Amino acid sequence: MLVQKLRDKAAAKRSFRRVLRSNPVPHQIVTDQLRSYPAAKADIPELAHVKHVFVKAAARVNNRAQNSHQPTRRRERQMCGFRDARRTQAFLSCFGPIRQHIALPRHRMNAACHRAVLQERFVTWHGWTVTAASQKAV
Repeated sequence: MLVQKLRDKAAAKRSFRRVLRSNPVPHQIVTDQLRSYPAAKADIPELAHVKHVFVKAAARVNNRAQNSHQPTRRRERQMCGFRDARRTQAFLSCFGPIRQHIALPRHRMNAACHRAVLQERFVTWHGWTVTAASQKAV
């Protein structure tokens, strides 16, 4: 996940170039209807022949890529918004990989079982972090 402060042409060009560095040229690009995306795409020669598809905001409701960000958005609402983009990116890069170990399939268990399993996972996590911190101190 990439957090950017602005959604202008320069930010769109940076994100396109970042994606192109680590991935092959795509067959199509799917974005919302913001006008900075086609302007940035026109400036990048590798994307000259790539089809650009626009979707409406309501059309993304069933999009797996957009729905995968729901836990992040929920976390952001709980924290009353992130204050700084750098801190947000630092948090998301650390929290993303461990979230799957902490988040539980709540719909499959009752409240008591959920609390017990979550408590056990937090104890394990605390043990790992204390051990890692003590090894760094040595």
